[in-house]
Amino acid sequence: MNRFRKIYRLALALFGMISSMAAQAGRPVFLIEIRNHLFEPEQVVIPANTRVKLVIYNRDPTPEEFESYEMNREKVIMGQHKTVIFVGPLTAGDYPFFGEFHPATALGKLVVE
Repeated sequence: MNRFRKIYRLALALFGMISSMAAQAGRPVFLIEIRNHLFEPEQVVIPANTRVKLVIYNRDPTPEEFESYEMNREKVIMGQHKTVIFVGPLTAGDYPFFGEFHPATALGKLVVE
């Protein structure tokens, strides 16, 4: 099971890189998934001073709310659905986000470089 998670996370990271490379002509796109009340990946690196598109898939059967005080974003994502959230342009720094329905486990951050 642990090996599967490592392979899955590598595939997810590669998909995110490919997605952002494919979007070079347009807005950069970054993928975040919610599984077992966790954000995967927990940390997403995005470019500074650039508006980006976050595609968030909720793979859990229950809803979760993406929330960030620092980014002034809040959006409920129903179970087995996806949503798009645009953020930025942001200055360099860390921008935490969390799942309001599971704040102890659903934690993540955007690292803006």
